[in-house]
Amino acid sequence: MASVKEKIGYALGDAAAGGITWKIMSIAFPVFFTNVFGLSFADTALLMLIARLFDVVTDPLMGSLADRTQSRWGTYRPWLIFGAIPFGLIFALLLFTPDLGPTGKRIYAYSLYLLMMAVYTMVNVPYGSLLGVMTEDDNEKNQFSAYRMVGAYAVGSIMLFSFPYIQKAIGGTEQHQYAVIGAVFGFLAAAMTLACGLMTKERLKPKRAEKFEFKQFANLVKNKPWLYLTSMGICTNFFNGFRYAVAAYMLTYCLDGQNQGDVTLMGVIINYTIFMFFGEIVCMIFGGVSPWFTKKIGSKRMAFVWASVICLVTSVLFFFIPMDRSYMWLMIVVVMLTSVGVGLYSPLLWSMYADVSDYATEKNGTSSTGLIFSSGTMAQKFGGAISGSLIAALLGMAGLVSETNEVTGETIVTITDLDSVKTMIWMLFSIFPAVIAIIMGFLAYKFPLKK
Repeated sequence: MASVKEKIGYALGDAAAGGITWKIMSIAFPVFFTNVFGLSFADTALLMLIARLFDVVTDPLMGSLADRTQSRWGTYRPWLIFGAIPFGLIFALLLFTPDLGPTGKRIYAYSLYLLMMAVYTMVNVPYGSLLGVMTEDDNEKNQFSAYRMVGAYAVGSIMLFSFPYIQKAIGGTEQHQYAVIGAVFGFLAAAMTLACGLMTKERLKPKRAEKFEFKQFANLVKNKPWLYLTSMGICTNFFNGFRYAVAAYMLTYCLDGQNQGDVTLMGVIINYTIFMFFGEIVCMIFGGVSPWFTKKIGSKRMAFVWASVICLVTSVLFFFIPMDRSYMWLMIVVVMLTSVGVGLYSPLLWSMYADVSDYATEKNGTSSTGLIFSSGTMAQKFGGAISGSLIAALLGMAGLVSETNEVTGETIVTITDLDSVKTMIWMLFSIFPAVIAIIMGFLAYKFPLKK
């Protein structure tokens, strides 16, 4: 039986990855790259698309490498222990804006973003895989997953709430504010990742395939539960990615932020904090409730279906709220209701990856825990970044244009069709996620493992 201390230690891993680094990358990177760093919308969209193609290769390779690691610290923990410092350092550098021309900044952004994706993979794939070797008790796996989600959402909530006020306290230009914030949160992410590696235990020894063989990848593609679950993982991250990445644009352009006196990125993020903070709190609460909810429903599969239905209904409901600031609190209430569904399905996803890993070991005779959990990380990055890429591309098509003045280096954002931009943003926050919720609910209903 694992102690509460160890469960908290495990939660720190996703508090760092999901609560700090990925949260900032999801909510701030599209608008940071276009409005502060100075990339065009087309460059931002292409950057995130290239990064996803990069992850298709690096994530499964990292999973396979982690499965074959043997050390005094175990199979997966050494990647957390020794990857913590590079993880925090590269994240900090990614939020730094160098004094370079448009071409130099483009090279810097592409290089650092790809490096960040690589080190995120190096840490997060082994972190997820830990769940498969800490316990063989199914209920305890659900508890570890619940602690993980509570940790991610709790730290994410604190980060959301404190982010704009730290910005304000730092002062100076937005580029300077982001550079300092990158250093602060990068340090915290590194410390939490290291603590996770040191506080957890690997109780089960995986049945290793000592030699690297491409057969394991072929087995993965033949694994029907894995195919369903990976598709579900991509959908959940599309769902979250659209909502998180587009919220700042929505507050600026749909809710007349340009007429409220404060159109700086800091002003948008302060409003964003108010708008999304309560949703994060609800996610944290219902992440903790998820094991109880699953027991009541009777299976992880059907619990996931009902969580998807909640996300579908509330997303459609949001679309019919008038596009007016006077309805802000109604919007916040609907966001909170949507977060009930998100909070319920988030722990289930990772617990179901552990079930798929057990199924694969039983079927193939050797463990592929790291390889299977790598698909969860790949789905997270694929869904989050492709949604960000689509947002940048669709907003550009709708009439939102970002350019860098080659003389002054200043970022200039112009709108060619405000009504088109507003409609696109509103749909990206409501209708697009609703469609995704239908798909992920159907996939969950058809999921082959009935645990």
